[in-house]
Amino acid sequence: INAEYGDDKTYWGWVGHGTSGNMEGVTPGRDEGGPLRVIVSRSHAGTVKETAQAAFDGREVTVTPAGGAGYKAIEVVENKQDVYVHTTIIKKWDICAGDAILRTLGGKQTDLRGNDINYSHNLDPKNEHGLIATMHDHETYREKLQGVSNS
Repeated sequence: INAEYGDDKTYWGWVGHGTSGNMEGVTPGRDEGGPLRVIVSRSHAGTVKETAQAAFDGREVTVTPAGGAGYKAIEVVENKQDVYVHTTIIKKWDICAGDAILRTLGGKQTDLRGNDINYSHNLDPKNEHGLIATMHDHETYREKLQGVSNS
C-alpha cells in the first residue's frame, strides 16, 4: 500500500514472512472503552454510526469517512481506528493488500458474514458482502455490526 496521505510511505505484509520496516513495532491496540472509532468509505458510509451506537448500547461512536481501502486498513493496523467497515460491493484488488498486512500482524479481515475473502484469480473480482477489518476482537465487532450491510 502506497500511502500518499501525508507520510508518503509504502507498506507491505507477507503472511509468514514479515512486513515492511515501517510496520515493525506495531502492536495491536485494545478497546479501552473510549469512543468506538470506525473508519468507513467516504462514499458508502450508510448507517454505520447509528447501527454501531445501537449495537454497542449507546456507546459514543466516532465515524471517520476516508478514501482508499488501503489507507483505511493502515489506520486500523496503526490503532488510529478500531474497525474498518465497508457495506457495499468492493473490488478484491482494492482490499487484498490491506488484508495481507492485517493478517501478517495478527489482525483479521472478513466479509460482514464472517467469511474469509477468497482472492483466487478464477473467481469473481467483486466482494459482494461488505467487509470488516480489525486488529482485535474481530468476531465481537462483526456480530454487532453485521446489520450494516447494504448487500
